[in-house]
Amino acid sequence: MTEQANAPGTPAESDRTSVNRDTWDRWADLNFESEFYDVGAFKGGRCSLDHIERAGVGDVAGKRLLHLQCHFGMDTLSWARLGATVTGIDFSPRAIERARLLAEELGIDARFVLCAVEDAPSCVHGEAEFDVVYTSYGAISWLPDLGPWARTVAHFLKPGGRFFVVDHHPTVWIFDDVDPTPGLRYRYPYFGREPVRDEQQGNYADPSAPGISVSYSWQHTFEDIVGSLLAAGLRITELREYDRVAWSWFEWMERDEDGLWRMPPQTGDIPLMFSIKATKD
Repeated sequence: MTEQANAPGTPAESDRTSVNRDTWDRWADLNFESEFYDVGAFKGGRCSLDHIERAGVGDVAGKRLLHLQCHFGMDTLSWARLGATVTGIDFSPRAIERARLLAEELGIDARFVLCAVEDAPSCVHGEAEFDVVYTSYGAISWLPDLGPWARTVAHFLKPGGRFFVVDHHPTVWIFDDVDPTPGLRYRYPYFGREPVRDEQQGNYADPSAPGISVSYSWQHTFEDIVGSLLAAGLRITELREYDRVAWSWFEWMERDEDGLWRMPPQTGDIPLMFSIKATKD
């Protein structure tokens, strides 16, 4: 069940963050064991990054890379396999524990730091600046305010360095993703500022998993996303929109041979994903 969390008695922002942290602690174990993430294939050498991520970030050999909201580190370790010196941060203790154990098991040199995005400047020590700062699918919607996120990016990105983000497009948030009838039905305001409360069995990686998960997420407009990066002093060098997405947002979507998901012809054409490249002068 998904609803706007604006009713009386709604938890304060700090309480919602605590609910999300507990949920992601549980999901770290659930996701690690899921077919969706296929950790077994990753251990066997599969790269978890798709062609959009790899092309967007570019060559990382010999580069220092910071991965924001890294979950249990599979993508972070994929960048390490491609030659980067990697640091991943996440606010979930269990996710960071899983990431460290996975790196140790695979013999990959990586650093994982338990820390919220907004606290990273005071938590991540050692390298003051990174050649690459990266974040991807399903990350920024868990942040109530993108200002601290963008300032963290600017803080760690060295002059001339590369920032890359790819995520779902803000437009897809306004449509109902629960109605089983193929087609698009407007449900949420695009300019909504209230968090969305979601209560579901299992999660996106394994809907059949036992237990109910509660989480809060936030809609961010394109103005929010781009504006926060500009306000932090970054220079945007590329902005792209895509008619496909990395996961099946709507259950009636069709998978392409490139592994991404598109809308079937009869349901209309909307932007499903975006990516941004930026740098710091």
